[in-house]
Amino acid sequence: MTLGPLMIDLEGTVLQPEEREMLAHPSVGSVILFARNYAEPEQLTRLVADIHAVRSPALIVGVDHEGGRVQRFRAGFSKLPPLRRIGHEHDADPQAGAAMARELGWLMAAELRAHGVDLSFAPCVDLDYGVSEVIGDRALHADPAVVGALAVAYQAGMRSAGMSATAKHFPGHGAVVADSHHALPVDRRRLVDLDADIAPYRLLIANGLAGVMVAHVLYPEVDSVPASASARWIRGILREELRFQGVVFADDLSMVGAAAVGGIVERAERALDAGCDVLPVCNHRPSAIAVIEGLKAAPDPVAALRRVRLRGRPQQDIEALRASDRWRMAQQALERCTAPPDLRLA
Repeated sequence: MTLGPLMIDLEGTVLQPEEREMLAHPSVGSVILFARNYAEPEQLTRLVADIHAVRSPALIVGVDHEGGRVQRFRAGFSKLPPLRRIGHEHDADPQAGAAMARELGWLMAAELRAHGVDLSFAPCVDLDYGVSEVIGDRALHADPAVVGALAVAYQAGMRSAGMSATAKHFPGHGAVVADSHHALPVDRRRLVDLDADIAPYRLLIANGLAGVMVAHVLYPEVDSVPASASARWIRGILREELRFQGVVFADDLSMVGAAAVGGIVERAERALDAGCDVLPVCNHRPSAIAVIEGLKAAPDPVAALRRVRLRGRPQQDIEALRASDRWRMAQQALERCTAPPDLRLA
């Protein structure tokens, strides 16, 4: 059985019989975990192993675990700073900033892989325009060249820990005030004016980026539908112009920003037709069931192959990880994050 396009969530810390049945459906290919699915490290390891055991090939298990406000697992995990802290380090010393990005990317991914989690939706490469509260300190920097360089270093750290990177939120969520969880943000810039937002993706793709998450943001000067449902953005700009060959994720289709294109099944169909490979449907069980039952998707062997390549690569268990020299280096970077950056004024 191949991995299907749907990514669904779970209600608690153990897998329920109804959820096993849902996960066995051929339209499902992955699971996203939230804070409600976590109690302590050993429980997480058991839960992920149970999910992986449902199917062969095993389902992909992902989580939003950027650091700062967006870190689902806390007790028993390193407390990661928001990505903005890396940008501050770069402003003091670009070489030190890149080193911090590599170490924190490795640390985040290595801890998750030690518990079996395949994927973290990171890094966020939206530019810091100072207007989007939902992005805020999740942004590395305002300068696209800096964001690109730091994101490449962060991606390299993740890769060395056995995890693929997923950059978000394409083509850019930083210049809109509205939060796509609660409304449809509208960015009225022309395509040429979005070059800076797209620039980090160009650099990441040139360095082997494995995943991109597409935003529920409407760019009316480019297309009449949100980017997550737009063939112009996904098949045209991302695939053809930027030559991206990895996995395209829609943002959560249960978000209000996705509702502009119709009901939940229509949203999934439109995103799939536009070129998305993975369709997350989260935090609303009736919607997940409706998509499982109602989505009619033709088999796509290429997309299925892209999805299975998201599987995390073998990693040390947590005891061996914490005994390693790399762990000590990462902890030193983390300790540096607790102190303010050493800015020197001329």
